[in-house]
Amino acid sequence: MEKKLKGKISSKTLLLIILVIAGCGQLKISTFYEKGAVVTASEAATEIGLDILKQGGNSFDAAVAVGFALAVVYPEGGNVGGGGFALLRSVETEKIYALDFREVAPAAATTNMYLTDSGEVIENLSTLGALSSGVPGTVAGLYEIWQKFGSLRWEKLVEPAAKLAENGFVVSESLHKSITKHKDDLSIFEETKKVFLRNDEPPQTGDSISFEDLATTLYAILENGADGFYTGITADKIVQTMEKYGGLITKKDLADYKVQWREPVKFMFDSLEIYSMPPPSSGGLIVGQILKMIESYDLTNQNPDSPEFVHIFCEISKLAFADRSLHLGDPDFYNIPSAMLDSNYLNSRKLKINSNYAVPSEEILPGNFRVTESDATTHVSICDKDGNMIALTYTINSEYGSKLVVEGAGFLLNNEMDDFSVKPGVPNYFGLIGGEANKVEPNKKMLSSMSPTLIMEEGQPHLILGSRGGSKIITTIAQAIINKVRFNLRPEEIVAFPRFHHQWIPDKLYLEEESFGIDLKQELIKRGHNVTERSRYGGLNIIYIENGMMIPASDPRGDGSAAGF
Repeated sequence: MEKKLKGKISSKTLLLIILVIAGCGQLKISTFYEKGAVVTASEAATEIGLDILKQGGNSFDAAVAVGFALAVVYPEGGNVGGGGFALLRSVETEKIYALDFREVAPAAATTNMYLTDSGEVIENLSTLGALSSGVPGTVAGLYEIWQKFGSLRWEKLVEPAAKLAENGFVVSESLHKSITKHKDDLSIFEETKKVFLRNDEPPQTGDSISFEDLATTLYAILENGADGFYTGITADKIVQTMEKYGGLITKKDLADYKVQWREPVKFMFDSLEIYSMPPPSSGGLIVGQILKMIESYDLTNQNPDSPEFVHIFCEISKLAFADRSLHLGDPDFYNIPSAMLDSNYLNSRKLKINSNYAVPSEEILPGNFRVTESDATTHVSICDKDGNMIALTYTINSEYGSKLVVEGAGFLLNNEMDDFSVKPGVPNYFGLIGGEANKVEPNKKMLSSMSPTLIMEEGQPHLILGSRGGSKIITTIAQAIINKVRFNLRPEEIVAFPRFHHQWIPDKLYLEEESFGIDLKQELIKRGHNVTERSRYGGLNIIYIENGMMIPASDPRGDGSAAGF
């Protein structure tokens, strides 16, 4: 590596980081930029965002252009058929904003719509096909960002993506592997098969692929703004697909969709001001709980891969995810406790932690507030020369969402309805448990784990970050912040560092495979953890800002790209 490791990392872990990098592709060593920086899941999308900045656009213009570009080159997660969240910092207003453009349940949705008459969950109904889709919010969200903060013409921001879909792009090895992995699922619906397979086979690495129907949809959005998606021909095609496959989304659902501006979650961690997404994202509050509970621990003599730190982090995560299961949902439908980041409450929760041994998940309950009252995601981090910041995370839920492409429109529908608690106590696609707060209801937004985050230090931009990875987004973001603040890792080290995860239920401590030493595993097992290895995960994209200079870094686990000028 060009730069010396500043954190306390064992030589064994340093070797393992190098092995992770070797297994995940070339790590792009980041450098300082002063005029702008962009980090996305795709080199083509990053270049489009950078070009918008070079044309005089601001961070928000670039984010809109990137959002549409990823819908073309990153179909497993980038989308116009999904939804998400954004944290924005405007220099002009000197404020930080939270934009909620999450999908919403159709008006015809019912609490028991995925259950049999006897109350059992019907397999695949909430994850596959038209009935699994909520009303998409991405196009409305990107349009709102442009309307409120954009500086360039709308057409200039959508045109690069439309041309990319129309003229084609080169298939990366990662995209080839992704389509190959999901070939069977992408063959279920003829509309999807026609888009992603050629003679029943995935496109090969290096092939040129174009999406003509998606280009038509993007040109409609270019010409008519959000109305080009929520009304007219595109809306007709969505409804026709719903009617054909038993979905619930109507023309009225589409026409009625509205984004929401919300107050960001704000808390201090050491000397940093951290801003993240409020509900219906669980990200901000649960990241906040983890960081606030760990804040009092002295990590001076620990390492980011030490068994002591991994143990404490996971025990705290279990408590936070237990709270998530009961207390979080759409705030327009459920009274979320106001004390979830209260220091007295969190200190009382910490009393349940055994510093030496893992408390079984079955013995951990959500906190009592005395009140009566949820992988195919992608993240974009952008900063411009003026200090405008945006962290934008959006998704169609699982990879390729519902696996259903809207005929004639060329885009995949989400399967976000599975992020509701389709039945209390039954885990969703990501293994997350939910209850009353997150039950299915008409016009309600499902709970999310997306955690776009902005960090300020003494009123100045410091860090922009976010990730993909379902429920693992939360622990990825929390670990990234700790690795920066407490262990002094550089951006390129943070995105490459091995990850671990615990979400209360199932009672398993997940370690990225081939990324941790045997000594750590043995020590964690001695402490009572059910250690399980899993494939490497996440797509952490960050920009570190120091004295006005920007260091972007993309996760080496995928095709992510960091660039600046």
